Amino acid sequence: MNINHLSSLIIKAAINVHKELGPGLLESVYQRCMIIDLENSVLRVQSEVPVPIFYQDRKIHDDGFRIDLLVEDIIIVELKSVEQVRDVHKKQLLTYLRLAKKPLGLLINFNEVLLKNGITRIINSQKD
Repeated sequence: MNINHLSSLIIKAAINVHKELGPGLLESVYQRCMIIDLENSVLRVQSEVPVPIFYQDRKIHDDGFRIDLLVEDIIIVELKSVEQVRDVHKKQLLTYLRLAKKPLGLLINFNEVLLKNGITRIINSQKD
């Protein structure tokens, strides 16, 4: 499946969840609803995926981070329900992308009146 098409399906699922629930709930609520919507779209989704950390080719931690959602083993989706997305949230997602060696991430902040204002697309441009 084309990565841009997959990305649009994830955004569509987020819009569906946001339309039904609105802003202001806990991140964990949106996460569960996103899983349901993505699975209903026949997409493979994993939640709370551990990301091991390596240093100089040695594993130093089995699950230093946990990815909110990993869709089709390609796109990392980091969910937030915060007043404002900050640079640290974007850096967090970029770090996840690099550690997991994934090409694309979506940072989705459900605490927006218009969800489109809460979606940030981040590309992992680091070459392996």
